[in-house]
Amino acid sequence: MLKHMGRRFQLLAITIAALLLAACGSMRSSVIVEPASDTDYGASAPVASAPAPARTPVPGGSYEVKKGDTLYSIAFRNGVDFRDLAQWNGVALPYTIWPGQRLKLSPAGKGRSTVPVTVASSPPQAVPTNSRPASSAAAPSAPMFEPVATPDASSGRPVASTPVSVKPKPTLPAVSATAPTVVPVAGVPTPPLATLPPPAPPTRPAAGGSSHAIGGVSWRWPADGSLLKRFQSGDAIPGIEIAGKAGDPIRAAADGVVVYSGNGLVGYGELVIIKHNDSFLSAYGHNSKRLVKEGQRVTAGQSIAEMGSTGASRNELEFQIRKDGNPVDPLGFLPSR
Repeated sequence: MLKHMGRRFQLLAITIAALLLAACGSMRSSVIVEPASDTDYGASAPVASAPAPARTPVPGGSYEVKKGDTLYSIAFRNGVDFRDLAQWNGVALPYTIWPGQRLKLSPAGKGRSTVPVTVASSPPQAVPTNSRPASSAAAPSAPMFEPVATPDASSGRPVASTPVSVKPKPTLPAVSATAPTVVPVAGVPTPPLATLPPPAPPTRPAAGGSSHAIGGVSWRWPADGSLLKRFQSGDAIPGIEIAGKAGDPIRAAADGVVVYSGNGLVGYGELVIIKHNDSFLSAYGHNSKRLVKEGQRVTAGQSIAEMGSTGASRNELEFQIRKDGNPVDPLGFLPSR
């Protein structure tokens, strides 16, 4: 009889142990989180999106802003695209700069380069180990078990965990390429929009003043004279030279906004730079007199300057076109004549 009672106690103990294990299993469960298919195992931080490449070779170093500079003239002087220069320095529209400010001529962590390089973005932010992934982009790097519920000590019932949100560190403002109507000049008070001069009516186009549409811009010749010098990409001042007499009209080669009017760039004399769209700028150098100011909208064929010899040994127009900051041959854009 004692033997029979001992077996009954053994069966009762096994039943109680099974019930306890089942209760523990119902209080806590796990879920397997798989990593993204392109995620390397061992990486714990979110992978940053691929940064955009620079549009031009990167000169490296820095530049100290001088009175009369604009962000566009500094980019033009150093052979970079104005959008890259603004992004590297966190300068948002309307690209306000001031004398004495030092601008980096390369993205963070980059030096001089002879080939296009990658523009550095803000470093990826580390995610606390006790937080959940915010999205699929920040998925764990390897399979792991993550608690779904925790037991309540008082009731023994599972309670859902509260998600922990990770607030990302703010990054530099995105730089827009929308054409401004006011172009800040370093050291010069920016006039209210209402005081900017309206565009003057265009002068009569040059004889045979046809146009050539390319790159979203309708181009025409900026002066009437003959071609003195053709474009060579290796020149220190890469453009074409057009002959003429002192005082001859220099005309805008296309519609646009004046983004520089001054004489601060060595080798160009009295210079006007016009922005036509996000990609194209044109430049007009060696003028005797400038007729437009920064922020002024101009139309194709409008007189913007008078021919001269400032910064040159003869009366001529130094004409350039820049595409995404890179010098290109103007003869590939101007109509045949």
